[in-house]
Amino acid sequence: MGFSAGKRKSRDEQDYTVTLASPPDSFPLDELSDDVLERVLSWLPTSSFLRMTSVCKRWKSTQSSKSFNLACSQVPLRDPWFFMVPNDSNSSTFVHDSTEKSWKNLSHRSNRRGFIPVASSGGLLCFRCSVSGDFFLCNPITGSSLDLPSLDNSKPLQAVAMTATLTPSGYKLVTISGEAPNLCFRFYESDSGSWSKELNLVKKNDGDEYNDDSSDDDNGTVYFLSKTGTVVVASNNLQRSPSKQYSSVITVKDNAETVYFLSSYGTIIACDLAKRCFTELPKLLPPFLEYSIDLVECNGTMFVILLSEFYESTSLRIWKLENQSWVHVGMLPPAMSHELYGREGDINCVGGAGNKILVCFNTNPPEMYYRYFLYDLVSEQWSELPKCFKDGEAVEFVSALSFQPRIEATV
Repeated sequence: MGFSAGKRKSRDEQDYTVTLASPPDSFPLDELSDDVLERVLSWLPTSSFLRMTSVCKRWKSTQSSKSFNLACSQVPLRDPWFFMVPNDSNSSTFVHDSTEKSWKNLSHRSNRRGFIPVASSGGLLCFRCSVSGDFFLCNPITGSSLDLPSLDNSKPLQAVAMTATLTPSGYKLVTISGEAPNLCFRFYESDSGSWSKELNLVKKNDGDEYNDDSSDDDNGTVYFLSKTGTVVVASNNLQRSPSKQYSSVITVKDNAETVYFLSSYGTIIACDLAKRCFTELPKLLPPFLEYSIDLVECNGTMFVILLSEFYESTSLRIWKLENQSWVHVGMLPPAMSHELYGREGDINCVGGAGNKILVCFNTNPPEMYYRYFLYDLVSEQWSELPKCFKDGEAVEFVSALSFQPRIEATV
């Protein structure tokens, strides 16, 4: 097949084309000073910046620049990435980018063999060894890590929470140990580089606002539904995924820190670290209606996600505590929750910067059913994450941790 010659452009058409392609007032980025260029690049989404470092040596050199790290630290908020915990511990490390709404496979292993992710804050993740009980922190983007000093493991660990401090790379790790009512806590701060001494938590008096000891009847047997939907005796521990066993959230209000975690009986315990006391929050539903429960934190507020079944239907709802009462925030649309009914699954949830909550739903063998839902507290919209594939096969996740993709975060 032959090609006919195209119509030759006039001089005016040629000049007009050149003017559009190269406007006279254009300003090449190469003429920007290093300081200005670094400020411009610091506002790029992390994924875009990591791709664009291959543009030229000058852009790539910003990754090791202290002034660029400082510019990045002045960006107040980045959309969260969700560090996914796979069903298979030998699987690759995947994250979900909420900005680009895509899966990413990290080129390096952020976790070590035998270590499970238990907490996150800012741009850092915290891992705990299931054997020794030791902790280490890392930036999953850069791979930098730090092993924390060992702790005494004589008391059972209840919760691990982490929060960012005012300094650009500051953080604080809090552990709650013991058995109620004999709880205690310790904390590790980046500024001091050491653990604090053990501090006791005292249960509030019976007349205080949240206490309700009606369920602590030693004369009778109490039955309840565990997180996996199995009816168990109250003396047994709440069944949880290993990655969520010590999951908790921490909120800061007026410089006072409060750690919330689930007790072995599924009740929510609030620990006021400033006043060194704790209390049980009121239950949302009667025990026979609760199916699976988890806690998240978004922008300083604690939310409860509750999965329940009633009249052959499944309900997944989000609540928050206001003026000593539970307030309904959102509900997964019935069209999306209908397929969850009767599967006796578990929900493992995490909150993130930018008012996003990720809910991972999964069932135990032999069914192995997985769904991932994302809720935006501002737009009040639900969406479902697509499946993540590796070598043509779907990778299944049981839970996730939320972190901001900050290349300047250091340990």
